[in-house]
Amino acid sequence: LIASTVQFLIHKTFLFFPYQDMVKEAVKIIIPLHWPPKPEYLSVKTESYDKADVIVANPYLKHGDDPYTLQYGRCEEKGRYIHFTPNFLLNDTLHNIYGSRGKVFVHEWAHLRWGVFDEYNNDARFYVSVNSGKANVEATRCSADITGKYIVQSCTKNNCTTRECEYDQQTKLFEAGCTFVPDKRQNVRASIMNMQSLSSVVEFCDQSTHNENATNMQNKMCNYKSTWEVIMNSTDFSNTSPINSSSPPFETSFSLLQTKDRVVCLVLDVSGSMIVYNRINRLYQAAEIFLLQIIEMDSWVGIVTFHSTAQITCNLKQIVTENVRHDLTKCLPTSAGGGTNICAGVYKGFEVIKQKYSNLDGSEIVLLTDGEDKNMSNCLTEVKNSGSIIHTIALGSNAVRELEEFSDMTGGLKFYATDTVDSNGLIDTFSGISSGSGNISERSIQLESTAQSVAVKQWMNGTVTVDSTVGKDTFFVVTWDRSTSPPDILLRDPKEKEYRTSNFTVSDLNLQTARLKIAGTAEVGDWLYWIQNNHTESQVISMIVTSRPASLAVPPVTVKAHMNKDTNNFPNPMVIYAEVSQGFLPVLGATVMATVEQQNGSAVELRLLDDGSGNLITSLTFLPTHFVVCILECLCTLLPNLSLRIQSIFFSFGAGDIKMNAPRPEVSDDEIQAKLGSFNRVASGGSFVVKNVPSGGTTDVFPPCKIVDLEAQYEEDKIHLSWTAPGNDLDEGQAERYIIKMSESLLDLRNTFENATSVNTSSLVPNPAGTKESFQFRPENFTIENDTIIYFAIRAVDNASLTSEVSSIAQVALFVTSKECSPAGASNDDAINEDINVLTIVLIVAGCVAALLIAVSITVCILHKKNRRGFDEIRM
Repeated sequence: LIASTVQFLIHKTFLFFPYQDMVKEAVKIIIPLHWPPKPEYLSVKTESYDKADVIVANPYLKHGDDPYTLQYGRCEEKGRYIHFTPNFLLNDTLHNIYGSRGKVFVHEWAHLRWGVFDEYNNDARFYVSVNSGKANVEATRCSADITGKYIVQSCTKNNCTTRECEYDQQTKLFEAGCTFVPDKRQNVRASIMNMQSLSSVVEFCDQSTHNENATNMQNKMCNYKSTWEVIMNSTDFSNTSPINSSSPPFETSFSLLQTKDRVVCLVLDVSGSMIVYNRINRLYQAAEIFLLQIIEMDSWVGIVTFHSTAQITCNLKQIVTENVRHDLTKCLPTSAGGGTNICAGVYKGFEVIKQKYSNLDGSEIVLLTDGEDKNMSNCLTEVKNSGSIIHTIALGSNAVRELEEFSDMTGGLKFYATDTVDSNGLIDTFSGISSGSGNISERSIQLESTAQSVAVKQWMNGTVTVDSTVGKDTFFVVTWDRSTSPPDILLRDPKEKEYRTSNFTVSDLNLQTARLKIAGTAEVGDWLYWIQNNHTESQVISMIVTSRPASLAVPPVTVKAHMNKDTNNFPNPMVIYAEVSQGFLPVLGATVMATVEQQNGSAVELRLLDDGSGNLITSLTFLPTHFVVCILECLCTLLPNLSLRIQSIFFSFGAGDIKMNAPRPEVSDDEIQAKLGSFNRVASGGSFVVKNVPSGGTTDVFPPCKIVDLEAQYEEDKIHLSWTAPGNDLDEGQAERYIIKMSESLLDLRNTFENATSVNTSSLVPNPAGTKESFQFRPENFTIENDTIIYFAIRAVDNASLTSEVSSIAQVALFVTSKECSPAGASNDDAINEDINVLTIVLIVAGCVAALLIAVSITVCILHKKNRRGFDEIRM
C-alpha cells in the first residue's frame, strides 16, 4: 500500500509539470529485504538506499509526521532526499494538517530537484512594511495577496480557545505565539512553496507574484528570485518544451525492486608496480581490516587477483562465523609481479559472483589498481550493462584515470589513496565501503584513524572515545611499516583496565598488524593508548578503531561526507559537506576537520562550518583526489531537526470557517537530547578532480563568501547588526574589512549597492571565518522618522581587494513614538477596522453631546424647582 501510494504521488507530481522530459521519468521503488518476496519484485541493480531520492521510514524520536527535504543550502543545488513517514502516506486524517499528499510531494520535489526554498519562515513569521506612509504587519508568505487572520491559540488539555493577536510594543510585530491563518476561500493561485494546502494554490510564485519583502529562505538563498525563475533555469526545463497536445502525456514507468543478500568480490591488482612504496603490504593490511571488521555478517565474499591475467584466489563464501572471515584473509595476495589487465580482473570477478546468482544485479566489485591499462575501454560496455556496482580504488599517482568511469556508470564509490607512508588513506577507503541497504544496525563505524612517524624509543599516544551508541565488535588495530615485531602497546579503558602488546594478535600472514577485539560491548568513555617505537629506526605507526552499534533500538551517530561535484573546473570552488546525525536527527555543535590529500602526498586540514542543521560546510580550491572527515572531541546535544522543511499547516478547513488544530504536544528535553558525551568518527569522502589548474601557480581569485544570515535590530537609538563572519577566500581565513550600506529601498540596496548610504565601519575588524560578528552604530546623515523601514546589507573585502556578493538584506522598522501597526493581508480587516473606528468615533461624539444635553436639562430642572419652591413659600 505504501509503494502504491508513492507511485500515485510521483505520477501526479510529474503531471504537474507538463514538459516532455519530466513525464518520461522511470521510478524505481526498493522494497526492504525482510518483506515477503513477490513475483513482481525485480532485483536491485545499481540502486541503493543511500542514493534514494525519497525515503519512507519512521522518524527517530517522535517529532510527528512532518515531511521534509534534506538540503545542504545552496540555491539551485539538488537536495539529498525527501523523507516521508508511513503514517503520512497512509493516514488520510493528516490531510487537514498538511494538505493533499500530491501537493506536499510537489512542494518537496521542488526542494529536492531544483534547490528552491520555503516561502514561509517559522522563525520569522512576520515583518513590517510601509505602504503610503502607513506601517503594516505582514505575514511572511508568497504571494502577499493571500488573506487571513492573525490568531493566538491557548489550550488547556483538550480545550482550546483562540483570540486575535496583540502587538509587541518593543518589536512592533505581533506577540509570541501569533499565527497567520489564511482564509478558506481564496482567489490566489500561488505559491505551492508556501501554502500548498489551500485549494486555490496550484502554482509557484513567479516574477509577477513573488514577494521580495518576505523574510524567508527563498529570498535569502536565491537572491530574491522567485521559485519559478529558479525552476525554469534548471536543465529539466531549459532543454525541453511544454506539452501542447491535448492527448495524455506518457505514463511514468514504475518498478518494484527488492534487495538481496550482499555479494562482494575483491578484484585486486598484483602487477609489478604494487611492489613499490610498500603497496602490496598496505593492500593486505587494508583488505584484512575490510574482511575481519567491515563487511557485514551473512554477506558473500570472493577474491580475485590480476596482473597480465586474472585468477580466482577464493571462491564465494558466506560470512556466517569468524572462522570464515579468517579463511578469506588467507586468500589475500602477499607478492606482486607482471603487467596490468583490468578487464581480465573484472571478468573474473563477474565469474565469482555468478557462483551465487545467475545474474549480476545488485552485486558489488571492489576494484583496486595502481597502474595504467590502455585496453581498459574494451570492457566498458559490459561493465555498464552488467547490473553490478563497481567501487574503484586508485592507488598512487599513476592509476588509470578511466577507472572512475566504472564507478560513474555503475553507481559505485570512487576513492583515491596516495603513497604517503604516514597516511591511512587506503585503510579508510576500505572502511568506507559498507552496505547500501539502509540497515545501519550491523554497519561497521570507524571511530579513529590516525598515523604518524615515530622516532626511535618515542611514543605515540592518543584518546579514542567510545560513546553509548556503539561498542559492539570493537577492534583496536595497530599497524607499522618497518619492524617485523610489534611496538610496545598499552591500552587503558575508562575503568582503568589495561591491555598490553601480549593481548593483541599478530597474524603469521601479516607481521605488521596487531589486532585486539574487545569482548562483549566496549566500555563507554575515553580509551587511552600509548605506543612506543622499539625498532632501531623511525617508522610510521597507526591506530585504527572500528565498532558496531551497541543496540538495534538506538541508531548510532554517523558521519557522511561528500563533495558538491566529482569533477570541477578551476577556478570554481569545491565544497565539502559532512552530515553528522543520529538516525534522522542532526548532531549540532560537532568539531569537524576535513583532511584533504593531494596527488603529491601533501595534506591540508580544513575545519568545516556548522550551518545549524547538522550539515557542515566549507569551500576549497585545491587539486586533491581524496579526503577524510574526522570528528574530534565532541560534546554534543541532539536537537530536533527544525531547520529543515517543516510542512505542517496548523489549521484545518471545516464546513464553516477555519479552525486551529490542537498544537503538537511539547517534547521534553529528555526526549530530544541524547546524553552522548564525547564521541569520535572518521569517514572517507571519496575523491574528486579539479581540472584546468594553472601549472605555474595561481593568484588569489576567490573573494569572501556571501553572508546569508544578516540580522538587524533597533535598540533605543542604535542599530545592532549580527552575522557569521566569512573568510578571506570563500569561508577560509579572515576577511580584511566590511562594507555596510543602508537604504530605505530594498531594491535600490540590492541592485545599486554602491550608491546606498555608507555606514562608518572604521572600528569594525573582521573575525575569523565561522565566528559570530556583532556591530552597533548610530545612523549618521540619515533622518529617522516615524514609520520608517531601513534595509541593511554587507559585502566583505579580502586582502586582494576582492569583494563578496551582496549579503542577504536585513531590515528594521523605526518608530519614534509608540504606535501600533495595522496587520496587512487580513480579509477586509482594514476596511472593517476603519468602519469600526469611524463608528466608534461617531458614537463617542454622540454620547458626549447626549451627556452634555442631559446635564444641561438636569441643571435647568433643578433651578426651576428651586425658583418654584421660593415662590410657594412667599405665597404662604
